[in-house]
Amino acid sequence: METTKCPSETGNHDDHDLPAFKLLLSCPSGLSPSEVSVVFDQTHDRIPHPDAGLESSIAEYGGHSLCRGLDPSQKTRVCLQLGLTDYRTFVGTNLNPLWERFLVSSEDDWIRCRHTSNPLGNGAIVETSDGEIVLLQRSNNVGEFPGHFVFPGGHPEPQEVGVISHQIDGELTREMVNRMVSQEMFDSITREVVEEIGVPVSTLGNPIFIGISQRVLNVRPTAFFFIKCSLRSVEIQRLYCNAQDGYESTHLYTMPMSNLRNITSKMPGCHQGGFALYKLMIDDAKEN
Repeated sequence: METTKCPSETGNHDDHDLPAFKLLLSCPSGLSPSEVSVVFDQTHDRIPHPDAGLESSIAEYGGHSLCRGLDPSQKTRVCLQLGLTDYRTFVGTNLNPLWERFLVSSEDDWIRCRHTSNPLGNGAIVETSDGEIVLLQRSNNVGEFPGHFVFPGGHPEPQEVGVISHQIDGELTREMVNRMVSQEMFDSITREVVEEIGVPVSTLGNPIFIGISQRVLNVRPTAFFFIKCSLRSVEIQRLYCNAQDGYESTHLYTMPMSNLRNITSKMPGCHQGGFALYKLMIDDAKEN
């Protein structure tokens, strides 16, 4: 499988001179779970900022998420370097009005963002049996980007596999934890799709990892997957009415890729990057 690191690929936002997203990693041929490994270790956790005043501005929240890095030594497959973070630190760093002050001047993304939380989100390009792509319009009651168009997604939940700290208990080994965290990346995106659009899990194919996009605003990373659904667009529309997490969005749309291009400017930057990753996948399939 081809894996290409794309540090210079960006997309422009209509309202700003700065790009909306940056592609940290592109895997246009798609990767299966066996081709994506994880090193989960506290050495990949966020490093506190040396400015005590800035560090104290982090608000008090809770919950756990995975923060991300990449292992550039990997050639034929992807190795993600993941640490542990929480919602408190995400809101207090990435979403802090002073978020840019947490950044370090460096071309290396890991060094540049080492003082921010960087929870690894996930998103799915879900293709229906009649060849359309599923898109949601976010509710006006959500915290980030209310009213914007997004692909279904959320973030991996390390506690789903019993990971709430770096302490390894019982008979688990470090290698076993790494495999569990890696599998959770794929399992979590399937859960998110089921919960957000209401389709039965039996109608979804295996997720294929296609890369990581970073929203330039707040340096927010998201891992994107491609998933085929055996249902037609009209069937998904009916099921969406009873979606478990339907309150997070107000509408579900399905559309061909040609129409999707016209919507991307109304997406958060990381999801604009998700569309770019999907386009790279489509172009790669045409070439091969």
